[in-house]
Amino acid sequence: MLNNSQSIAKSLVRTCLKQIRVKHSKTLINNSRNSSFLPFGGFGDILRLCYTTEAIQEAEKTASSVDVDNLELLQRHSKDWWDPVGSMKPLHTMNHLRVPFIRDGLISTGVVAKNAKFPGILEGLNILEVGCGGGILTEALARLKANVTAIDPSLELISVAQEHLQCNPELSQRINYLQETIEVHSVKNSEKYDAVILSEVIEHVNDQENFLKMCIGAVKSGGSVFLSTLNKTTLSYFLGIILAQDVLKLLPKNTHEWDKFISPTETQRILEKNNCSVIMVNGLLYCPLNNVWEWSNSTDVNYIQHAIKH
Repeated sequence: MLNNSQSIAKSLVRTCLKQIRVKHSKTLINNSRNSSFLPFGGFGDILRLCYTTEAIQEAEKTASSVDVDNLELLQRHSKDWWDPVGSMKPLHTMNHLRVPFIRDGLISTGVVAKNAKFPGILEGLNILEVGCGGGILTEALARLKANVTAIDPSLELISVAQEHLQCNPELSQRINYLQETIEVHSVKNSEKYDAVILSEVIEHVNDQENFLKMCIGAVKSGGSVFLSTLNKTTLSYFLGIILAQDVLKLLPKNTHEWDKFISPTETQRILEKNNCSVIMVNGLLYCPLNNVWEWSNSTDVNYIQHAIKH
């Protein structure tokens, strides 16, 4: 039976949760029936709970980075996500470059254990992938033994990722898929990860500066941010939209909007504004005829960036 102080605490928590309408509040309240009342040690803890959950609720309200129209367009291809010769085939072959770039970048920063060996070279590292879609990059990172939390605002795409993961029971121990926005996740997981990855994502979101800021917020001091996207140039408009979408029909119309393409100079500005330094930028070039990605000396079309958080 609850003593008087526990009853008061329970009442306050119930009132607090009701006011800010926290998701899963019923679970927290039910747990409070336990005599140990694990979440709280006093009124200070109750106030901290209210503050944290209110911040999460506010983040949910202001999750402005999600472009609903673009998300719906991508969801139409959810069944095709894991087809290596389907509409998502460029993402499959892009792994041949972006996975080694991420791996080698992490090794260069010294966070990889000195005794780590292939294939488990990233063992023990905690990585957040933002905008994971159906999990193409997620699974590749988990094969290197990284612990990967992968988030996406689309429940449909997260379901595709989880379904495919069932075919790889070993990987399932190292992957945690969540249907969540970065705005919400970053509030709950501030400075938690060794690396945050947003690959082929920032060109699909609204409020790109705040989106990148939230991604950086989830990285530990000394951790890495990896970003790949399309540059905002005349050449990227011609190749990424006119040729890829309108002429060759490699991508559905409106998959990319040139207004959302962003230059490496602009991403660097945002990164530096949020206490990060860019240490590497490489250009990439995609050949649709043979579905091959190659490194390029030019960043005029696609590029990948590695930054360190101070």
